[in-house]
Amino acid sequence: MPLQNRVSPFGELFADASRGLFMGNRGGRMHRDDQTLSSQRWSSRQWICCRLEFKGRHRKVWGESYTELFFLDEVTALAAGHRPCFECRRKDAEMFAHLWPGSRKRKTRARATEMDIVLQAERLDGDDKRRHRLPIDDLPDGACIVMPGNDKQAAMLRGSALLRWTSEGYASAGVRPRGARVDVLTPPSILAVLKAGYQPLWHPSADAV
Repeated sequence: MPLQNRVSPFGELFADASRGLFMGNRGGRMHRDDQTLSSQRWSSRQWICCRLEFKGRHRKVWGESYTELFFLDEVTALAAGHRPCFECRRKDAEMFAHLWPGSRKRKTRARATEMDIVLQAERLDGDDKRRHRLPIDDLPDGACIVMPGNDKQAAMLRGSALLRWTSEGYASAGVRPRGARVDVLTPPSILAVLKAGYQPLWHPSADAV
């Protein structure tokens, strides 16, 4: 039986047979000894997105250490509020931090703890996922929105297309809407990083739509 360790753009944890392109964690352990999920959905503000393989390390998933989580792709991880890991994804994390709002003006990259404090407020509304009501025309590629007319469906913006998110990949949802305000799942600070030029990794299905 698959573990409840896949992450949706809404930040929800669910069971699915496929692993996705990235793993990550939320700062510690959230599972019980019997490999079921506790009532916790995060252990600290440090929500990160990691490589699946790093320096030949092998882990027992949901063993004695932190709770491993898995994402369809990096766009999904960013929508849920996770940032690149500074250990296994140093180059991406450095780029992300240099593009963080205010970093270029200060001429220094943002620190991990600084970003984590901001992201915690932007991704959570109590225990729920925070949604940000914004004009769709101002959103960059890679932004994740709540599908207009379907409150439980997430969709990604890519060029002129709207892509419907599923646990296995993307499907066409038609042409990107214009002139509307939408509920955005991707935190505003991450939207700013995307606007500044950060290029997240998409699942290959996005190229086939």
